Amino acid sequence: MQPTATVLVYSDDANTREQVRLAAGRRPAADVPPVEFLECATLPALLEQLDRGGIDVCVLDGETVPAGGMGVCRQIKDEIFNCPPVLLLMGRPQDAWLATWSRADAAVTLPVEPVGFADALAALLRHRLAISA
Repeated sequence: MQPTATVLVYSDDANTREQVRLAAGRRPAADVPPVEFLECATLPALLEQLDRGGIDVCVLDGETVPAGGMGVCRQIKDEIFNCPPVLLLMGRPQDAWLATWSRADAAVTLPVEPVGFADALAALLRHRLAISA
């Protein structure tokens, strides 16, 4: 059995979580392992999953309410030792400065564009898996 990478998706919108799963597919690029998704709709659920460990990349929706992905990203970068890389979903390209403020490792705009999203996710997985090796 081939190892998998675990991607944690945080959004209060089930459609956004589905867009992420569909855009990534089973494997976002040929040179990264297949992905398995954990989905969270609330901040407590996200923090519980991160505490359990084993997360390779987090995908955070900046439009989630009440705890938006940008603030959550900054929080977990401060609080989680060896925090997984974060791919931030932004509502507008003009919010790129907020993604920088949040210390996200990468950012893409909503709605999720499959090729750009898969490329960004694969790059973060490559980096994370290279560090873990």
